[in-house]
Amino acid sequence: MSDVDTIATPRSLAQKIIARAAGRPVLPGEIVTCRVDLAMSHDSSGPRRVAPMLAELGAKVWDPSRYVIITDHYLPAADDESRNILKITRDWVKSAGIEHFYDGQGICHVVLPERGHIRPGMMIVGGDSHASTGGAFGSYMFGVGATEMLGVLVTGEIWLKVPETLLFEWHGRFAEGVCAKDVMLFLCGRFGLDGGQYQALEFGGSAVRALSMQERMTLANMSVELGGQVGLVAPDEITQAYLRQAGVEVDGAEMARWQSDQGAPLAAHHRYAAADLVPQVAAPHSPANAAPAADYGGQAIDVAYLGACTGAKLDDLRMAAQVLAGRRIAAGVTLMVAPASRRDQERAEAEGIMTVLADAGAQFLANACGACAGYGQYRFGDGVRVMASTARNFKGRMGSAASRIWLGSPYSVAAAACAGEIVDPREFISTSMAAFPPTPFPRKGVTAVQPLTRHPNDDSLPPRGGPSEAA
Repeated sequence: MSDVDTIATPRSLAQKIIARAAGRPVLPGEIVTCRVDLAMSHDSSGPRRVAPMLAELGAKVWDPSRYVIITDHYLPAADDESRNILKITRDWVKSAGIEHFYDGQGICHVVLPERGHIRPGMMIVGGDSHASTGGAFGSYMFGVGATEMLGVLVTGEIWLKVPETLLFEWHGRFAEGVCAKDVMLFLCGRFGLDGGQYQALEFGGSAVRALSMQERMTLANMSVELGGQVGLVAPDEITQAYLRQAGVEVDGAEMARWQSDQGAPLAAHHRYAAADLVPQVAAPHSPANAAPAADYGGQAIDVAYLGACTGAKLDDLRMAAQVLAGRRIAAGVTLMVAPASRRDQERAEAEGIMTVLADAGAQFLANACGACAGYGQYRFGDGVRVMASTARNFKGRMGSAASRIWLGSPYSVAAAACAGEIVDPREFISTSMAAFPPTPFPRKGVTAVQPLTRHPNDDSLPPRGGPSEAA
């Protein structure tokens, strides 16, 4: 056992992971240099940006087995620019000897853990702001820009300021129809986009411990929307089971090691009753414009978009199917579904989920970032009103600056697709999917969706509401 594991002072999970990477005990506020266990980039942030800088330095990747590259932003290639970026990525991966390259397998934040690259206690950097998703596994993973990634690729190290920890505990159980996306939208509405103060946000409590790994991934992912550097969930038997399925064996002692100590220093400690949380929706053009879904009831939509790393994983598709089972989408509404990874889509096919979505009238897109990234053919036109399961709804991100994007959970997106307007999704959730047995679903080609046009309704912000913080 190393010295960093034997000090008596209570430490947060973030401190423990950073101490391991720095090779010494650390305190909040210190600036330290850390060894990086893994780096990840996608087609937009990777070779097209770092390869020219590496060439200029005459440098190579410090360890090609520790740099994972995943294509997801520019798929499917819609124009010459997209095709060129993908060619640069594929060619450089071969020339640089990169050992782990996932081409067209899904969104990087979903593919990386499902392929067994993340385990508790790791220090990981990603070339994307939502790289914080990896913190769901008890690793310290955060996003960096191309220049900082260059430093990591050359040296295998990165500096950071040891963060303070903000602990968010949710006790009890979430009601049916309420999920991790609602938690994060509520917190964004409560604290604003800078509420995390670029610190470590840790999520705990019995309600969080009851969540699946993919739901925990949503918490960690959207920590950046709350202004945190990293989002953390301490690993447990649910983490262990997920990792085992991904081909990674982690014993109980390793799980126990990566927990915050009782009495660890906290910058803030927030406690909530999970049962009090209701479905949340965020109005244009910020996740901070969140309020109970019922407060936006009656807002008509043109498109329901089920996609992105926060809204189209297997668990998310299951949520949508609970609403869509036995129903059709409303006339005049387009339901776009972009499963977050090929593996998740195949599992959804085996469970009959894709059949439910298809029968409801869904159009299926590639296993990629799609409209969330704002590239290629999936962009919304002027005045289009969209209910989306994405993490962000910033003006112009998903197409025209005159489009209007609301955010909600997969439940809320599916319910809006059926109603043709924003509703509280709980009244649409089927109590059972027994009528839809798992049957294979034939893979369909990508359907290009033309920009829609319609004038938005009044979307003035209603008063916020939600669970009160416990004393």
